[in-house]
Parts: sequence; C-alpha cells; structure tokens
Amino acid sequence: MKLLHTSDWHIGRTIEGRDRHDEHEAFFNELIEIAEDEKIDAVLMAGDVFDSVNPPAKGEELFYESMARLSDHGKRPVVIIAGNHDHPERLAAARTLLRKHRIYIQGYPTIHPLRIPIEGSEADLCIAGLPYPSESRLKESFTEINDELAIREAYDLRISDIFNQLTSSFSNKDICVAMSHLFVAGGSSTESERPIEVGGAYTVRANQLPENVHYTALGHLHRPQNIHRSKAPARYAGSPLAFSFSEAGYAKSVTIVDALPGEKADIREVFLQSGRPLVKWKATEGLAQVHTWMDQRLDADAWIELDIHMKDTPSMEDIHRLKKHYPRLLNIRPIFPEQEQISGPERKHVAIDELFKQFYERQTGGASPDEDLTHLFLEIVNEEEGAS
Repeated sequence: MKLLHTSDWHIGRTIEGRDRHDEHEAFFNELIEIAEDEKIDAVLMAGDVFDSVNPPAKGEELFYESMARLSDHGKRPVVIIAGNHDHPERLAAARTLLRKHRIYIQGYPTIHPLRIPIEGSEADLCIAGLPYPSESRLKESFTEINDELAIREAYDLRISDIFNQLTSSFSNKDICVAMSHLFVAGGSSTESERPIEVGGAYTVRANQLPENVHYTALGHLHRPQNIHRSKAPARYAGSPLAFSFSEAGYAKSVTIVDALPGEKADIREVFLQSGRPLVKWKATEGLAQVHTWMDQRLDADAWIELDIHMKDTPSMEDIHRLKKHYPRLLNIRPIFPEQEQISGPERKHVAIDELFKQFYERQTGGASPDEDLTHLFLEIVNEEEGAS
C-alpha cells in the first residue's frame, strides 16, 4: 500500500499582504500529478488546511475542487485532520457529503480509529487520527497545574493515552498509521509557525508517539523532517510553500510511505517544483548592484527580501522604482555604515530601544526621541510580540 503524506497547506495565507492563490493552485496540480504518477492508494493530510478559521471563498472553492480531483472522485481515499489554524466544525461541516467521495475529515479528537478498505489490497488502512489537541478540543484543562514541567508530563500522558486507545485494535495484518497536528519536542521550527502554546509546555515527547504503527504522519512544523527517538517512524511532511524568509533555501516536499502488513515501511521524499522560492538579497555595493541584478533578471520568479548597504536613507522614489521593476520585492532594509560595524552575535545584543534611537536620529537628522516616545514604541513592540 502506498500513501502520500502532506500537511500545512495554509490556503489563504498571504506574504506581506500579497496573494498566493496561484501558488496554491499550482501546488494542487502538482500534488494530483504526483498521486497519479506514484499510484498512491490514499492521501494523508495532517492539518492546517486553511490559514484562518474564516478562509476566503476562493480558497474554500479551490480546496473542494482540488479534493474532488485528488480523490479521483472517490477512487483514492483522502484523510484530513484539523490543525490549529482550522475551524474544526467548519472544516468538517461537509463530512457526510464528502465521505461519499471517500474524503474523510476529522475536526475534533476522538478515541475511535478510522478503518478504510483499499481497492486491490487485502489489508485495510487503519488510521489513528488526532486533530490538533488543544485543551479546549480535548475538553480538559491543564492550567490548574502550576509547574511547567508537571504540565508537560500531564499533557504527554494524555496524548499517549489517546494514542493507546486509538491504536488498541490495530493488527499486523493491516496497514496502520497515526496522524496528528502537534509539536513534538526536538522538531526544528521556523518563523512561519505560530507557537502552539506560550512557553512551549504543550509539546509532546517523541517516545509518546505510538509504536504499533507503520508510520506517524505529523503536521504543524513547516520544515520537512524526521522525528528521532520515536518508537516507530514519524515525520513532518512540512508545508508545500515557504511562508517566511526563515525558510529561504529549504526544499519543499511531500512524503511517500510504501508499506506492507507486518513489515517496515519504506519512506522517501518527493520534492516539489511549484511555489515561488523566497530569496534574500544582500547588496553590499548599494543600489547599482541591485540594478545590475534586476537587469540580469536574477530570481525574477521569487519573493525577495533585500538588505542594501547605503550611506543615506533611500527616497520613496528609489523604493517605488525598485518595486515597480520587481513587483515581488517585498522588503527593503537599508543598512547604514554605523550598522555595518555591529554585526553577527554582537548586533543581536543591541537593545531594541537603542536601535530605535539610532533609527530616529537618522530619520530626523540628529534629533533624539524623548522618553515618552521611546516608551510608546516599546509598548507597541511588546503588543506585536504578544500577538504573534
């Protein structure tokens, strides 16, 4: 039996306010092509279908149309669980209709596994699906425990208990997989994931993932990666698109799991070609260097973040000209001579209020911000960090 594992589509997500609908459309076309070329028996989608609980209408339309094509109108099962960005009830609202097309959607955690007959296989596909297990979705609270380590232990045990119940009926005569959308301790995150819980207490140890399965398909982290120290193979498929510049240079992929009853599964990546790359430009020679790159059409299809070394603040006309020539140039960050002297680890330790003071002095021609203005700036920064 051959399975395809994908996750974290985040349909409707923008980058610096720019629409990425065409990239998601291209991804689904590629995903369907991979499923057909690889002769995939079932698709596992491990959460975060949408980027928000109220996705745009064209995003929902793309989702339903793509799922009909991906399932080959009922010939290929598609199993979807809700992630932390999904509205579990809204995502699963059409589950009765979709199940007739062998599209299975689970919004809330349960203790009941899913068993799906696969055409041409004597074995069934048994799935222990655990959608994003927040306190509210588990319908219990860990906040009465004051110690963070104790919270971690309690949460670990609860997740382990759910998986034990979900997999208790699994047999080595079937193909058995687990699915969840959570943060396994030791996984490598990027800036584009929002923390599941403040403080990181609500993570799960790798050894709490089920042992009596061929594979555990995980969602939440956007970088494709295997989980070490799990008792059975476990992996994050990663997101199909790069959502922040911290992901620049990382290849995106889906995971293929080839499994036989009672045998170890074969796991491999299929790399994706759709989705614009995210690229960081560092123009140490100023505007002239940027113009040369643009004339060469360097990274013409990419989203670009530009660091440009300059002596003076660029004019709005300069910025407008650059963005008109390269519409996907998203961020332009001028670096001035005094900043060049502060680099690497040392620069990271410069206080934020000092950086604000330096910026204010440049913008005003030497004036210093008063105490009230600096305090207001720090309040805004703290609010933004708390909301991210």
